[in-house]
Order: sequence, then structure tokens, then C-alpha cells
Amino acid sequence: MGAGVSNWRLARSAAKAGIMGVVSGTALDLVCARRLQDGDEDGAMRRALDRFPVPEVARRVMDRFFLPGGRAPGVPYRAKPMVGHRPSQDAVELLVVANFAEVWLAREGHDGVVGINYLDKIQAPLIPSLYGAMLAGVDVVTMGAGVPKAVPGVMRRLASGDRASVPLYVSRVSSDFRPTLDFDPRCIFGGEAPNLPCPKFLPIVASVVLAKTLMRGAQGCVDGFVVETPRAGGHNAPPRGWRRGDPATEPTYGPRDSVDFAALSALGLPFWLAGSYGHAGGLQQAREAGARGIQVGTLFAFCEESGLSRSLKRRVIDRAAEGTLRVFTDPVASPTGFPFKVVKLDATSADEDVFARRPRVCDLGYLREAFETPDGRVDWRCPGEPFRSWERKGGAREDAEGRKCLCNGLMANLGMPQLRSDGFQEPPLLTGGDDVERLSQFLGDGVTRYTAADVVAYLRGESSYVGSAC
Repeated sequence: MGAGVSNWRLARSAAKAGIMGVVSGTALDLVCARRLQDGDEDGAMRRALDRFPVPEVARRVMDRFFLPGGRAPGVPYRAKPMVGHRPSQDAVELLVVANFAEVWLAREGHDGVVGINYLDKIQAPLIPSLYGAMLAGVDVVTMGAGVPKAVPGVMRRLASGDRASVPLYVSRVSSDFRPTLDFDPRCIFGGEAPNLPCPKFLPIVASVVLAKTLMRGAQGCVDGFVVETPRAGGHNAPPRGWRRGDPATEPTYGPRDSVDFAALSALGLPFWLAGSYGHAGGLQQAREAGARGIQVGTLFAFCEESGLSRSLKRRVIDRAAEGTLRVFTDPVASPTGFPFKVVKLDATSADEDVFARRPRVCDLGYLREAFETPDGRVDWRCPGEPFRSWERKGGAREDAEGRKCLCNGLMANLGMPQLRSDGFQEPPLLTGGDDVERLSQFLGDGVTRYTAADVVAYLRGESSYVGSAC
């Protein structure tokens, strides 16, 4: 559920209610840095950092970012380094500590199951992030937006305290150009690293073909799959044979994009279904298709424990009640090139107007792509950066038209928007599954606030509506 939405509070509440709670691993280094700069009012981040196994590393992160009492009004957040294929020691330490803290807090005070989700598309921070989560004892890793064949092998090596590496995805590659992403746990411990439990691995797929590819080619064990339909929020797999056309026209999915559940069951691994299964009867429907269970995002995204700002939650619930809420599968918004679900909070063009006024800048860089320069170096570019910069790096203008800055938009969703020097404040860019439009149908009469436990009770059939017991 996007950066920081499925946070440690939500994952812990879900796990305590008896289901697997999953934290989002996207941009946790940035989330951690901004929470500390906002003063860590409830002390949770400092409590987790106090439990980090290498105190001097946690202390360095605190020294760089913690502001007692928080930032002064009107003061922008302090920048943190963008992570490239050769990150600085400071960047690596922040990644490890931030992922440790989120998982440690999610696991605090119960013995339920906690997972973490990453995007294969966001490669550069992955291995240090995985290591931080494993240090905190994460039970399950889920991963989509790519073909993460190397991840099981990486986790095995990290569990043994060994150096791990993966090939870096690079566009425009010559035959002898083979850069890698490397991480050695000893850089955190200053010596031998401990052995750790190895989490279960559940890649996210949209087809039986991809599931078979991962089972054959993964460098280690695949323990099952999460199967997402095009109705799920966030990034969607593109339709078969899709070519991007009119930016105002949603991609069309057809029979070729449906998953053959019988063929998936025949692979012999458990799977969970995602994408509009978060409703009464959804769990039974999934089980009848052969699934072990369901993955639910939309209903949890707007509950009390999620990381979305309270004002955004209220706006979404109010618009759903009015019947004016709409979800648009935007073919061009995401710099990744994947279709991306955008929740339209305004029935007019106001949402688009604010993005039209936004200066094009890429200063967080999670969705950048690596490319080989003419002189054989690795450089980075993003179709959301200024057109002139993108084109100078070999990008085509048409590939940058209509792109939005997901990185800054997702941080604004959490109530952590960057304030620019000219006074411009980064706007939110909210995502959700198609079920957002039906949110009011799930809520009990007059319910505008509800908890993760309410959602679990509803999905189990213990309550007719979400929040009806409030």
C-alpha cells in the first residue's frame, strides 16, 4: 500500500488480529528520516533504534536526522542521499536501520506473523533493506513489479552473514558491461555478522507464466505466490500486447489477462489472491478458486492505524459517501512505465491542476533507471525529471510526457510533504484498488473511522459492515 501507508502500526494490529501484517518496504529510509525530523513525538522510532544490534550505527542515524521538538514551521525536510549502485556508508546504514526499525516495531508485543513488501523495480536499496528487515526477524518477504529471481539466493547469503550481490538492471548495455549491486553485512558490524533466520519468499505475479518462470529460475526457494488482478491498487501489470496510447484512456484488460487458477494450483505451491477480494464473501471466493487466502489493501489503507494522513482518510471516506470518488488506471503517471491506479479526490480538474503547476524535479530518485553512458559508466535518469535533463541522458521526450513524481506524492500522502524554496508544497498522489469507489458500501451507518481489527472481523464474516461494532 505505497510508501508508509502499510506502516508498523497497521501491520502490528493486523498480526495481533491473527492475520499476516505486512509493512511496505518502499522508501523506509526516507520515512524514518522524516519521522525523526518531525520529532518522533511518540518515541517509537527511538525505541526501535535503541534495540538495533549495533548501537553506534543507530546513533549516527539519530545524530544526522533527529530534531527534538521537530522542524520549525515552514522549514523543509533535510535531504538524504539518493541511493545509487555504489551507495555511501551513511546511505547504507540508514537503509538497514530504517527497515530494522519498521519490522521491529511491527513485531513488538505479540507472536503473530509479520511480512515486508518490496518492489523489484526499486533495485538499488534492496539488499541493505532486506538485511535490516531480516535483522529484526521478518517472517515473510513479498515482492512485485518485476521478476525477482535473485532474491531467494540473496536472502540465503544474508542469513549466513555473507556478502550478496545481484546484477543491476541497466538500459542500453554493451556486451561487456555487467554492473552489480553489492552489500556485505560486515560493513554494519565491523566484522563477522551473525547468522539469521531466512524469511519465506512470496513473489507477486499476474500470470501463471511468471509463476513458472520464478519457480524454474529463482536462485533459491519460492514458497508461494501472491496473485494480483488489474483491480488491485498501486502498479498493475500491463495488459497483454499493450502499447501506451492516449494518456486519458485507461488500459483495457481482456480474457488473455485472466489467471488460470487451475493451472496455478497445479504448480503445487500455495497462493493468495489480491485485487477486489476485500469484501464479504471474497475469502470464500478465493478459496473456491484454489487459493490459500486473500491479500487486502484498500480497506486497510483508510483505517485508523494506516500511515495516510487523517485529512486524506476523511476526504476519501466523505467522497465515497457522496458517490464522487473515482479510481483511474493512469497509463503514464508512473515513471516505471507500468499502469498506476490514481484515486481522484476531486470531481473537477483540480487534482491535475496542482500537478501541472509542480516544477519537474527528481530529488528522491527511487524510481530512477540505470543506464550505461557512452564512456562506459553507470548513470541514472527518471522520466519525471526536467525534460532537458532527461533528453540529455538519452531519454525520448514522449516517454517523459505526463509522468508524475510518485516519490514525492507518496510522501505527501503521509503528511510529510516537502516544502520547496519557492513555497510550493508537494501534493499527495493517492492510490487504491477499484474497491475504493465502493468504500461506503462496506462501512456501517455513520462510520467515518474504523480500525484494522474491524476490517479483519468483517472479512471473516463476524460483522456485516466494517466498523459496525464501533
